[in-house]
Amino acid sequence: MPSNNSRDVEKEYAKAEFVAKLRRLADAIEKGDRFEIQIAGERIYVPVRANFTVEHERSATEEEIEFQIKWAL
Repeated sequence: MPSNNSRDVEKEYAKAEFVAKLRRLADAIEKGDRFEIQIAGERIYVPVRANFTVEHERSATEEEIEFQIKWAL
């Protein structure tokens, strides 16, 4: 059963906004700083210890690349 803190949100951004967020993320990773982002009204703090992966999915009708950031609470 999901906890009360469970959340699954997907938000679409304009290209310029997406690029700006990726640049901020890259800068934070490079500097060894935590990354802060607000998604659908909630501020998220990504710790320095986070793990980074890239996922590729393909179906008969579309392809998807996900840049994932995961960490234990």
